[in-house]
Amino acid sequence: MSESAEPAFVPDELDMEIIALLREDGRMSTQDIAKRLGSTSSTIRKRIRRLEDAKAMRVVAVTDFSAAGYDLLLAIGIEVEQYNAEAVGRQLAELPEVFSVTMTTGPHDLEILVAAQTFDQLATFLHEEVSRIPGIGRLVPGLTVEVYKYQSDMVPQL
Repeated sequence: MSESAEPAFVPDELDMEIIALLREDGRMSTQDIAKRLGSTSSTIRKRIRRLEDAKAMRVVAVTDFSAAGYDLLLAIGIEVEQYNAEAVGRQLAELPEVFSVTMTTGPHDLEILVAAQTFDQLATFLHEEVSRIPGIGRLVPGLTVEVYKYQSDMVPQL
C-alpha cells in the first residue's frame, strides 16, 4: 500500500491579497492588513503562518544599499584559473563586502555583487581581500551608475 502524497497547497483570494499587501509594505501589521481586507488579526496571523509553513510566502528584510551608506555597487565577473570555481566562490562568499556570488556561464566563471562605502574601501577589498584567494585569474568589474530595479523578493506569481 503506497502512501498518497499530501495535496499541494493552493492559496485562495484572501491569501493572495495578504501577499499583495505585504509586497507593498513588508512591515504592515496584521491588524492593518485585517482592516484593509475586512478580516481579523487572528485570521491574518494564521493565514501568514500557513503561507510560510507551505513555503508559498516568506517575509524577509531587504537592505537598501544607499540607505546603509554604500555608495559604490559593483558587479564583478571573475575568471578562475587552475582551481575549482565552486571552491573559489565559497571563499568569496565569506567576505562581508560580497552580497552575492553566482556561478555563471559565458566569459566569467563567477560573478559577485560587491558594495563599498568609499573607493579606498573598495581598493582595500580588491587588493587585500580578493587577491588572497587562490585561483582568481581575472576580474572584470562593472561599476553601477544607476539602479533601475533591485528586487530581491521577486518570485513567480502563484
